[in-house]
Amino acid sequence: MRPLVQSDTAVSILAPALVGVALVLFWEIACRAWNVPVFLLPKPSDIAIKLASDWPTLLGALGITLRVALQAFAASIVLGTLIAFLFVQSRIIEKSLFPYAVLLQVTPIVAIAPLIVIFIKNTQAALTVCATVIAIFPIISNTTIGLRSVDPGLVNLFRMNRAGRLATLVRLRIPSALPYFFGGLRISSGLALIGAVVGEFVAGTGGRSSGLAYEILQSGFQLDIPRMFAALFLITLAGIGLFVVMVVLSRLALGHWHESEMGAET
Repeated sequence: MRPLVQSDTAVSILAPALVGVALVLFWEIACRAWNVPVFLLPKPSDIAIKLASDWPTLLGALGITLRVALQAFAASIVLGTLIAFLFVQSRIIEKSLFPYAVLLQVTPIVAIAPLIVIFIKNTQAALTVCATVIAIFPIISNTTIGLRSVDPGLVNLFRMNRAGRLATLVRLRIPSALPYFFGGLRISSGLALIGAVVGEFVAGTGGRSSGLAYEILQSGFQLDIPRMFAALFLITLAGIGLFVVMVVLSRLALGHWHESEMGAET
């Protein structure tokens, strides 16, 4: 059984890696064959050269963007979980407040980000709020569904044993909600990074506090397209990294007892 698991893991890693290598090779060959101008579409080799030459600046910008994204992600987890706990206490509370959570999700962050930047004088705090607004809804929605998705028979069993509301929450509802919660984390982690980048675009922060979005803007103004693609590559790599971390955490937390992860190992 263990060799089969290792084989599946190797395939899940090697298959997309080979596809990615093939796409990059096709991109390089196509750009060289058709003499595509670098200011329209740079070759992967051009992007790699620019990434190597500007690595210190781009790495510092990546750190600033990731800091905002992680702060927003942490805030989304805390606030979203607390709101979900509040919703599950009463259907009236949930029906009264959940539409406003949906309102945050459907409101374009580009429209309200300038207001947030104006109202909050600290730029980093404003960017964190922008990213939190985008990232919080999956946590609220998934955790609420998970807390509600409890076997009625188990709920009746807890009531028969006179378990209180807190005991039922801790021993029954929270374990049942964990798969949904980790599913929300996978979505929210990427949205937090998107929110950080969007906030930086709107705020237009520069200098030492500039993130990757500002580097993209500056590269566009200077027609340094390889540098723009290098910054985009780092954003993509960071998003993939956050998703992988959430997958690993989910397997560590659920792999030994829940069907959603145990099935992946059989």
